[in-house]
Amino acid sequence: MTTARFWRENASRYNMIGVQCTICGKVHFPPRSVCPTCHRKSIGKLVPLKLKGEGEVFTYTVVHEAPSQFEMQKPYVMAIIRMKEGVMVTGQLIDVEASELAIGMKVKATMRKLGSDGPGGVIHYGYKFAPVRQ
Repeated sequence: MTTARFWRENASRYNMIGVQCTICGKVHFPPRSVCPTCHRKSIGKLVPLKLKGEGEVFTYTVVHEAPSQFEMQKPYVMAIIRMKEGVMVTGQLIDVEASELAIGMKVKATMRKLGSDGPGGVIHYGYKFAPVRQ
């Protein structure tokens, strides 16, 4: 991802800001300018909505063969999270062992370092999901 695009998307990345359609009520993340349900009727009728960052695991997979930039993290868990607002979000599960994984597991978004552009470059942060311990 280019640095310019990264900075342009900071608000939605760092705060998990999506949009809600005022016509049908559906929430979308990342933000978009047209609701895929209401189409043209929704233009100008989508309002920003900060997601609570809470959800549950809808499905997951354990990645054993990773791209070179993720070699140090493997094996790692990727999941689709159903957020409380109803939207589905893909993200990495952290701070959990494979034996603890379960569909329906409660999770919360947390900010973590995703990478950097070299030793003196821009550091990229984003969300990952950690289990909510009872």
